[in-house]
Amino acid sequence: MNDKSREFTFEITAKSSETLARLGKFHTPHGVIETPVFMPVGTQATVKAMSQEELTDLGFKIILGNTYHLYLRPGHELIDRAGGLHRFINWDGAMLTDSGGFQVFSLSDLRHVGDDGVIFKSYLDGSEHIFTPERVMEIEQAIGADIIMAFDECPPYPSTHAYTRDATRRTHNWLLRCNAMKTDRQALFGIAQGGAYKDLRQWSAEFVDALDLPGNAIGGVSVGEPKEEMRQVVEWAVPFLRETKPRYLMGVGTPVDIIDFVMQGIDMFDCVLPTRLGRNGSMYTTYGRINIKNSRYIDDFTPLDPECDCLTCRNHTRAYIRHLYKSGEILAARLATYHNLYFYQRVIQGIREAIAADNLIAFRRNFLAKYSAEPDQ
Repeated sequence: MNDKSREFTFEITAKSSETLARLGKFHTPHGVIETPVFMPVGTQATVKAMSQEELTDLGFKIILGNTYHLYLRPGHELIDRAGGLHRFINWDGAMLTDSGGFQVFSLSDLRHVGDDGVIFKSYLDGSEHIFTPERVMEIEQAIGADIIMAFDECPPYPSTHAYTRDATRRTHNWLLRCNAMKTDRQALFGIAQGGAYKDLRQWSAEFVDALDLPGNAIGGVSVGEPKEEMRQVVEWAVPFLRETKPRYLMGVGTPVDIIDFVMQGIDMFDCVLPTRLGRNGSMYTTYGRINIKNSRYIDDFTPLDPECDCLTCRNHTRAYIRHLYKSGEILAARLATYHNLYFYQRVIQGIREAIAADNLIAFRRNFLAKYSAEPDQ
């Protein structure tokens, strides 16, 4: 691999005159990522219910892994011996690993948070572990993703201003320590925190941006706050995250969220919704979400989405997929997940085309004219 292929650069190829949306290309050693982009979540070295070949067929060029989960199982040393996560799972596209900060603060019991790092107990067997910024960077370097996230503290919602300020300060200090260990083989993204407080959000965004990393992220959103508050947080942070770097809104979101946050200047998204909902019988359609387990679909021999041409919709009916769920068949989760991810790709492609044509507001209006945010019951 030559030095040029190791460069992580971002170029903006088009802008919306109506909003802050833009088209871009983020160059990585494993390909060029066109933005806006949705990244499927492969927490434990797999996007649940999907094969890597299917993800490629769906057009995904980047997927996520999670440092916390991969560290606990199968272990970063094993992944390193396999030649890195790309080889371990046979994935030729780009990859991003979350630092595990969110999982440490949301899944672990009896933890101790200090300025040096976090002591936590594994959710698997109760064993005790320590994450420091340096340790997390060592793990992420062994895993070998193209984009790696700095270790951060994600305060719960709601939190007091004082608690959030201390957590944000720790996040900044940990970012400096992560930055000191970075290599040119991976793109380190900093994470702006700050909770639901304007002064902390702006402080954190400005701090992260000043390091001039390959990309910047907004974390600590979609953690239970109202939608309007989430949009407010993004509005506070974006002006302090320079336009020339990709902006990544972590853990977001629904199709409508993605459209709205692209309009606010966000380029990168990830969310477990399309895969998690698919496994549980909830599918996205042009006309809103449906719960396929509903009895109304017993005799419904139409596709999941009459306006979708994915493999699932071309070949199977609602009645059949409902039968699969009721029978506990694995194929149900596979067909539904494939469809949901295809739907997200359709939304992203529509967004990109609308930015290129400079009619993103009209695209949103037309999308919402059909789409209902409320799933059927």
